[in-house]
Amino acid sequence: MSWFKRVEKGIVTPTDQKKETPDGLWYKCPECKTVAPMAEHKRLLYTCAKCNYHDRINSAEYFEVLFDNNQFTELDENLTSGDPLHFVDTKAYPQRIAATQRATGLQDAVRTAHGLMNGQELVVACMDFKFIGGSMGSVVGEKIARAIDYARQHRVPFLMISKSGGARMMEAGYSLMQMAKTSAKLALLSEAGVPFISLLTDPTTGGVTASFAMLGDFNISEPGALIGFAGPRVIKETIGKDLPKGFQSAEFVLEHGFLDFIVDRKELKQQLTDLLHMVQSSASEAVEAASVPTRQTR
Repeated sequence: MSWFKRVEKGIVTPTDQKKETPDGLWYKCPECKTVAPMAEHKRLLYTCAKCNYHDRINSAEYFEVLFDNNQFTELDENLTSGDPLHFVDTKAYPQRIAATQRATGLQDAVRTAHGLMNGQELVVACMDFKFIGGSMGSVVGEKIARAIDYARQHRVPFLMISKSGGARMMEAGYSLMQMAKTSAKLALLSEAGVPFISLLTDPTTGGVTASFAMLGDFNISEPGALIGFAGPRVIKETIGKDLPKGFQSAEFVLEHGFLDFIVDRKELKQQLTDLLHMVQSSASEAVEAASVPTRQTR
């Protein structure tokens, strides 16, 4: 005999009285399928409490994680793309840009800002994958170049957070030129002795990997991030061989010497602060050592 027996049959609840769960109240991890309250997921900086899977987040969330009290000054916020090639696929390029701007509230695929991180000045350029796959067009390259100039002129450390599918096909050669431009700007930053940290997040691929993302004084990554140039399918078809397990994961890339370390998002702010303090202390000691006169011998 069942423990529950409905006394009344044909119960119908009017539509206006039905209780529905609001969207965004719960989070289901795509890796381990654990369900958790969204408030808890946000408290853990969008990482899974069970398996530590790192969800993709955007510039707004990274700025909130890094900048003290989420206070910062955004740089070049109104810079937008033109249409130098009059490119048309399923729709004209200007229409695609306008539609994406309305849908995301962003002007392009990168935001740059200056603020304090644990009291330490920092310039951050952060890419947004939800804007045409974080593709690198002329605006992305220009905003990153200007942020590097700002960091160099004010002698403030620069952090690049990459998240991109690669070059933006709608801008063809103009997009590819951003690789050389940003790399040249980073060379000037290096000559000025200003620290540059590159944080690679999921995914970092294509021309972004082939340029500024791999040029940091320190190249670091979040756990499990996809990092590569061409995709695994393209590589497999090209070489005609099966790829190693975990190929192009952050852990695989670290093991093969292309990363300095992997950092958990929950520890990111403090580890960046400690790293910059270490770099600046070393630089100060080097300057002091160079200023001490050496004893001359006959």
